Amino acid sequence: MNISAPTPENWPFDQAPNVAAITSKQVLAGATITHVYHFDDDDSWVFLHDVGISNDDGQVIGMGTALKIDSSLRGIADLPTGWMATRTGLDSPWIRSLDS
Repeated sequence: MNISAPTPENWPFDQAPNVAAITSKQVLAGATITHVYHFDDDDSWVFLHDVGISNDDGQVIGMGTALKIDSSLRGIADLPTGWMATRTGLDSPWIRSLDS
């Protein structure tokens, strides 16, 4: 997949491409992102393949890297703070819900 470099005109998230986000070693190794969290306490984003990861699996990436890994994240870039989006697989639709 070839994604053009983000510009202010085409950047979808409320955080800049160089702002830190959290993911997992598994996502960086190619696992599909199936859980996205947009926290309301610090406006941070988390992109995971599973909810059952350990702290040792956590990795810091830039928001731009997250979009390069999975361009479908554009579809949930407007996720409000305090919400999450989940899906069962790469071709499944994102389901939005309040993060409880």
